[in-house]
Amino acid sequence: MQTTDPTRPLKWYASLAAVLFGILPTVMVALLVARGNTPRPVGLLLIGGVPLVAAGWISLVRGFRATDPETAARRLNLAMACIAGADVLLLGGNALIRMATD
Repeated sequence: MQTTDPTRPLKWYASLAAVLFGILPTVMVALLVARGNTPRPVGLLLIGGVPLVAAGWISLVRGFRATDPETAARRLNLAMACIAGADVLLLGGNALIRMATD
């Protein structure tokens, strides 16, 4: 019987990714839109980015609760992929829209 969790490091990295690359960029872009410091179409990026971050968090929680290490690893990897996609959409889209309007 194994006494340590083989997915423990993956859980740490997925949690850090969810906070640093999921929550913070979403809040930053939302604050830019709310203050009016960015072009209006940037607000439309939140329509796609927020559900991706939410899906990442749901997958992260399901990965933490999974008992099978393979299932947990698969769900944690899916969580990080969703959050990375949201990051590319929000920050990359913001940069492209700003370059196009200037």
